[in-house]
Amino acid sequence: MTECKQNSLQFHPHGRREVVAEFDGGRITSDAGGLLLREVNETFGVIRQFAACFCDHRDPDLIEHPLEQLLAQRVMGIALGYEDLNDHDQLRHDPLMALLCRREDLTGENRTRQRDCGKALAGRNTLNRLELTPAAADASSRYKKIVARHADIEQFFVDMFLQMHAEPPAEIVLDLDATDDPVHGNQLGRFFHGYYKSYCYLPLYIFCGDHLLCAKLRPSNIDAAAGSVKQLHKIVARIREFWPEVRILIRGDSGFCRDEIMRWCEDHDVGFLLGLAKNKRLKRIIGQELHQAQQQFAQTGRAARVFKDFTYRTRKSWSRARRVVGKAEHLAKGANPRFVVTSLSPEASDARTLYEERYCARGDMENRIKEQQLYLFADRTSAGTMRANQLRLWLSAAAYVLFVAVREFGLPGTELQRAQCETIRSKLLKIGARVRVTFRKIWLSFSESYPWQRLFRQVLLNLRRIRPLRLQI
Repeated sequence: MTECKQNSLQFHPHGRREVVAEFDGGRITSDAGGLLLREVNETFGVIRQFAACFCDHRDPDLIEHPLEQLLAQRVMGIALGYEDLNDHDQLRHDPLMALLCRREDLTGENRTRQRDCGKALAGRNTLNRLELTPAAADASSRYKKIVARHADIEQFFVDMFLQMHAEPPAEIVLDLDATDDPVHGNQLGRFFHGYYKSYCYLPLYIFCGDHLLCAKLRPSNIDAAAGSVKQLHKIVARIREFWPEVRILIRGDSGFCRDEIMRWCEDHDVGFLLGLAKNKRLKRIIGQELHQAQQQFAQTGRAARVFKDFTYRTRKSWSRARRVVGKAEHLAKGANPRFVVTSLSPEASDARTLYEERYCARGDMENRIKEQQLYLFADRTSAGTMRANQLRLWLSAAAYVLFVAVREFGLPGTELQRAQCETIRSKLLKIGARVRVTFRKIWLSFSESYPWQRLFRQVLLNLRRIRPLRLQI
C-alpha cells in the first residue's frame, strides 16, 4: 500500500487521483500586495511621521523592536485585515510583514533569545504597551514607556492631507459628523445614548473629501458638536499656515448648527453650510411653498420641491440673523420640509444649488466613516481606558491614510478608482506569493493565476511616479 506522510492532508479524490496537501511550500505569504502600501509609506513617510508623535523612553541598547517598527506592525496589520493584537502572534512569523515594517532580519534568525528565533516581529504583549502606556510615563517606568503625544497626532493627519496636494486648491470643504461607536464592556467614558439606543462612544470626524483630518474619541453623554470649535481652530490654522489664500467652508448636519460654531466661522473668515432643525416658525415661513409643492405633487404624482431663500434668527440662541434656505418638499408620504443655514451669499449660490448640490454632497462623508468602522476596525474600542481606545482609533485612521494614497495616486483611470478599502484589500493586497530571502535580494514569486496582474502593474507604476510635497515642519 502507498505510504503517506503522517502530516499529509487528505481530501476527497478527483476522479481516480488522490488530493493530498502539505504545509511544505516554503515561506509563502497571503498578503504580498501589501507591497503597494509599502510604496506609499516609503514615498510619503506616513509611519515615520506618525512615530514622531510618540516619546519612546526605552533604553535603545536594550530593545529589539524600535518604535517605528511597532507602529508599522499595527498599522499594516489593520490595513491587511488583522484587527486584533492576538493576530500578531501568528503574523510575526511572516517575512512579508517584516518587510513592510522595515525589519532588517526578515526571518527572525538573528533574534537574541532562542525562543524568539524564527519570529521576526513583536508579539501581542510587546505591542500592547503602545496602548497601555499612561501619559505620565517616563524612563523610570518599569514596562510601559512609549507615550503618545495626542496634540502631535492630531496635527499629523492634517499634515498628511497637506502633503498629498502638490498645489493648494482654490476652496476646500470640511465635513463634520458624529457617529456611534458601540461598546460592550465597562470601558471608561461609555454612556447610554438615547438616539442610538446603546452604550457607546460618540467620536467626532472631520473629512475633506476622502481625506481624514480628525478622528476624536469622545464620551456619548455630550452634544454632537462638543469640541468642534477647538478642533476646527487647530485644523484651519494649520491649513492656512501653508495655504493662506484657500477658501474654507465647513459643512455639517443640524447637530452642528450651534451659534458658537457659526460665530467662530464668521470671526475667522470661514464659510459654513449647516443643517437647521425644523420648527413651527420655520414651517410657517415656507407655508406657501409647502402648499405649492403639495399642488405640484397632486398634479404629477411625483415628488415636488420648491425652495425659499430668507433671513432668519432664533429668539434666544443666535447672536445675529443669518441666511436660511428652506426646501418645501412633498412626497407620497406627505410634507418633508428641510432647512439649511449658511454664510454664503445668494450671488455665490442660489437656493436650489445650495441645497441639492452643495449641502447634500456631505452624505458621502458617511461612506468614509463606514470604511473606517467596517473595514479598518475603528470601532474596535474594547480597551479599558479612553486613552487606549483613542490610540486604537488613530491606528485605524493611519491605515486609512495609506488607503487614501493608494486610491488617489495609484488607482486613477482604473476600474477601482472609487473602490472602498475592502475592495482594494481583496483585489490588490490579498495575493499569494513565495518569499525568498538572499544576501542581495528579496524575491517574491506571485501566484501565476492572480487575476488582477495588469491592474497591479498599473497601480505600482502610478505610485512610483509620485513626487510628494515636503512640508517644513
